[in-house]
Amino acid sequence: MLPSKNHPLPTRRQFLATTAAATLLPRLVQARLPDETTPKYLSGYSKLYANDPRAAAKAWFADAGFGLFMHYGIASLLGRGEWVQYREAIPLSEYESLKDRFVADRFDADFITDMALEAGMKYVNLTTRHHDSFCLFESKLSDYSSVESPAKRDLVGELAEQCHAKGLGVFFYYSYALDWRHPYFYPRSYYPIARPAYKQPEPRYQFANDDDFQRYIDFVHGQIRELLTNYGPVAGMWFDPIMGYYAKPDLFPIDETYRLVRSLQPQTLISFKQGANGDEDFAAPERKGYSLADTVRQRCGDYSGDIAAKAWESNKDKHNEICDTMQPQAWGYNKKNDKQHLTAEQVVERLDSAASNRCNLLMNTGPLPDGSIHEADVRAFAKVGKLLATR
Repeated sequence: MLPSKNHPLPTRRQFLATTAAATLLPRLVQARLPDETTPKYLSGYSKLYANDPRAAAKAWFADAGFGLFMHYGIASLLGRGEWVQYREAIPLSEYESLKDRFVADRFDADFITDMALEAGMKYVNLTTRHHDSFCLFESKLSDYSSVESPAKRDLVGELAEQCHAKGLGVFFYYSYALDWRHPYFYPRSYYPIARPAYKQPEPRYQFANDDDFQRYIDFVHGQIRELLTNYGPVAGMWFDPIMGYYAKPDLFPIDETYRLVRSLQPQTLISFKQGANGDEDFAAPERKGYSLADTVRQRCGDYSGDIAAKAWESNKDKHNEICDTMQPQAWGYNKKNDKQHLTAEQVVERLDSAASNRCNLLMNTGPLPDGSIHEADVRAFAKVGKLLATR
């Protein structure tokens, strides 16, 4: 049929939506059988991938240079950063009610991935679950998610589909070492950031002794299994926050966690800030990590002991990553910073500085409450792409 007023040619976005849906099932199978077909984002490393998927992924990462980070969730609705529940000690039941307002009607994975490609980025990293435990994916282990909210959408799935279709690597941020909602995460007496400083005891916090923590680990491992089974080839698992681990490292079976990731998808890279056991594929310190050695003690303080130093010794010579934000300080959307976002020129400066330290730059944008990208960041990323193209 020839295109007409009543039957126009499909738009690029419509075409991608239908083709992504049509190819989703084979991609899910591919996640379980990673040696059968090279993931699209690793297509230039297919020979290496056939022999050693992890080596291929590390080679790709060393060449990638630039990625997009996004902190999004129900905290975004308040516009005061992703730590708002903790900093303002918002009662758990009150904070949870934000789920009933979460619609994400302008979260557009097609637009986001096009924006990343235009900027010259090679991968995208989304907060699948932040410290408040709200998930942007469908989970059988939690109904505290975007799928069970008024949005009724699996945002992780939508982003993964677009990344697979366009050859971008998709990374999953996951709050491994902190959860302000799970009943069996450890208490403030172990480390203050473990729970908000509520004036009244939260009755749903049930941790009584260290043995209880295994229930939290079972939850985490179950969700990691879901993320690495249901969304096609995953470029990396990006764990956070390292301080929650350093405070009580004996509670976290870090070796077991890493083995689980690699058993499910051998090419999936692992990062945990500057490092937990040194077996990370890359370190990813925040902001001031352009002088990487200084970052370790600055970020770890008194809780690190020798863990950070030993882990960093194993990670410092790898090709690493610096993560930074387009707005000052907060990673999730903070309305008071609306006029203080980085310019394209400042982003390029950070990209060059990271590259001079053998690091990629993972630049974060905090989507607005409706899921759209801040206009200043859209403009800046478009200009970044143009500046890089002239080199």
